[in-house]
Amino acid sequence: MLIAIVTVVMIFSIPIIAIVTDHFQKSYKYKQSILQDQLELERLKQKNFVMETEKMKLELERMKLERPKDKTEII
Repeated sequence: MLIAIVTVVMIFSIPIIAIVTDHFQKSYKYKQSILQDQLELERLKQKNFVMETEKMKLELERMKLERPKDKTEII
């Protein structure tokens, strides 16, 4: 009787273990995908920050160049 119970438990535990293992694998792949997306987003944020900073530098330089022109017109 005990052998039959152990046999039944082992027969049903193998598919359950396979299902659980498959679930964990899919979960890890999903988390990896999310992490890759977050890294790409951070890379794009950094690139955007650099571009905006460069744009502000150029605009500031343009303002500096225009400022003396304004002063000469006032005088």
